[in-house]
Amino acid sequence: MRKFLPLLFLSLVWSCKNNSGQETITNTELAASGDISGLIYPEETHFKSLRQVTFGGDNAEAYWSFDDQQLVFQSNYSDWGVGCDQMFLMDADQEFSTTQPPMISTGQGRTTCAYFLPDNTHFVYASTHLADENCPEVPLRKNGNYVWPVYDSFDIFVSDLEGNITGQLTNQPGYDAEATVSPKGDKIVFTSTRSGDLELYTMNIDGSEVTQITDELGYDGGAFFSPDGTQLIFRSSRPKTPEAIAKYKDLLAQGLVEPTEMELYICDADGGNLRQLTRLGNANWSPFFHPSGDKILFSSNFEAERGFPFNLYMIDTDGKNLKRITHGETFDAFPVFSNDGRYLVFSSNRNNGGTRDTNLFIAEWQD
Repeated sequence: MRKFLPLLFLSLVWSCKNNSGQETITNTELAASGDISGLIYPEETHFKSLRQVTFGGDNAEAYWSFDDQQLVFQSNYSDWGVGCDQMFLMDADQEFSTTQPPMISTGQGRTTCAYFLPDNTHFVYASTHLADENCPEVPLRKNGNYVWPVYDSFDIFVSDLEGNITGQLTNQPGYDAEATVSPKGDKIVFTSTRSGDLELYTMNIDGSEVTQITDELGYDGGAFFSPDGTQLIFRSSRPKTPEAIAKYKDLLAQGLVEPTEMELYICDADGGNLRQLTRLGNANWSPFFHPSGDKILFSSNFEAERGFPFNLYMIDTDGKNLKRITHGETFDAFPVFSNDGRYLVFSSNRNNGGTRDTNLFIAEWQD
């Protein structure tokens, strides 16, 4: 749900045109000329360069291999022969204006939450394929409110880069997904409903020593380790009033959550020293540590009046020095730094010609 469910935010912005005044170039012109200057807004000073990687469908949640040579990402692009999110592999210097990347999931069920393992030849991801080879339904509204489904058929698997599943890390009843791997290569953090609530857990990369990290009512998810592996950053929607608590519990019993109010939290990798990082309102999510370990990059619509746009922001780990990074009029999210800190991959609606497409972009980062 960190990886596939946030994609459903796109339903809020799919119908929006880019009204920023940025000159739009066609995919064909971009691919032919290599001109990237039209992709960066003038205020986006942290982007030394920006390269578009995909050119159709919904593409998101791209994550680097430990050696920064490849990325794994998810896409539902129908031209690639899939009916819902599946996992694809790319080299770091590739783009797919005229070609198709190899699919490295089974092609069955719905997948989410891919992340490389330290050997660079295997990755973890969540899939519903054991329950049903077909794509599950995706409810977007409940009683007029925007919701995400929490599929109890998600389990976490290990696969090689040819798409062969080599292991299964979870087999508890309920939702298990949103797995990411520590840069130290020793631990995986994931979200599970095995306690009856959506909580964070860690485990060794072989699935052993499962340890509960959070224990407060509410959805805790989308967690990432700090560069040194000692901390976790994650998003949470924690209801406080009796009415909000009752609503949350009722939706969760139906396999749903309402993600319109989320804030960021940070804690030690064992769950200690938990503290709330943002108090911005609206939806603050898809956080990722800056390579320094002292800042967090994340997506938010806290400045939006109608639920969009979503832009990228950066904040210190003590909650100070909030800064806006992107300046689009629709959707920027899922920022992930390469391990060497030189590049940032993210998803955006920019340069989609007014369509509903969400594509991957790789920026050369400058502080």
